[in-house]
Amino acid sequence: KRAVDDEAGAGRFLLTGSVRADLDAQTWPGTGRLVRVQMYGLTVGEIFGRSTGEPFLDRLARADIEAFVAPPETPDLLGYVELALRGGYPDTALDLSGSGGSPIARRAWLEGYLEQLLTRDVELLGARRDPRLLRRYFEALALGTAGIAQDKTLYDAAGIDRKTAIAYEGLLANLFVLETLPAWSSNRLARLAKTGKRFIVDASLVASALRLDEAGVLRDGDLLGRVLETFVLSQIRPEVELSRSRPRLHHLRTSDGAHEVDLIAELPGGGVLAVEVKAASAPGPADARHLQWLRERLGDRFIAGALLHTGPRPFRLDERIFALPISVLWE
Repeated sequence: KRAVDDEAGAGRFLLTGSVRADLDAQTWPGTGRLVRVQMYGLTVGEIFGRSTGEPFLDRLARADIEAFVAPPETPDLLGYVELALRGGYPDTALDLSGSGGSPIARRAWLEGYLEQLLTRDVELLGARRDPRLLRRYFEALALGTAGIAQDKTLYDAAGIDRKTAIAYEGLLANLFVLETLPAWSSNRLARLAKTGKRFIVDASLVASALRLDEAGVLRDGDLLGRVLETFVLSQIRPEVELSRSRPRLHHLRTSDGAHEVDLIAELPGGGVLAVEVKAASAPGPADARHLQWLRERLGDRFIAGALLHTGPRPFRLDERIFALPISVLWE
């Protein structure tokens, strides 16, 4: 503190610490002296050194299909699921264990990480919870990742009451394995749902909690969509810290469920980018109906929309709406 006060200049210190230290009321807040940067798992671009250097949402804000190029070897559906289940934790993503990237070794590491998280790390936060019930609640959240489940549905599935569920949810958020994407609101749209959408921060933890491999995910169409959306958000979310516009991320759903957009990025000045995620490899205009609906309601405020798919090439679907391979996120 004295050094920072005595000599101005950015980037002189990098401060890291445990979750417990960050939550400790005695920790020096550093107000006016520190810039907080939220750290997430590694993105595919970081893992393979394929990042363009320009965040996806900044490229989308150009509203130009030429801003996107698919890599020469873009994954198929199975390839995307494999990337999602590999996850962004360095020990599994970069094979720091020296196991040769064995799926068995990766699953063992993730199971051990999750076990440590739900037992010992919880105790380090000073929280005394039943590990068995906490795991069951985490499994319920994993099954519903990227969804808007009613609170009662989740805590009934875990066999706990509402008060316990609220405590568990706060605990998992403090452990940085659960995030809630807030609902978007606009004075141009009526009857929008106000419930946030819960996400497990890394799809590899979803698979580990539910004891699923790639084949298990592909067999369940609903879970496949949730895993892909969780994976896509894990690629986009870290880039927000580097974006020129620093958009705020939301989701959109009408109260009657007739229209839903997976990701809304609100730009300074009120401009909106919209993103949908589909497991389809050859999407058509009908797959973009929610994006079209939003564009018609917002008019010029709608900057551009992207339908991220599992096919090989980018193409224009409609005015200011593009079909883009998920792989453009890191190319």
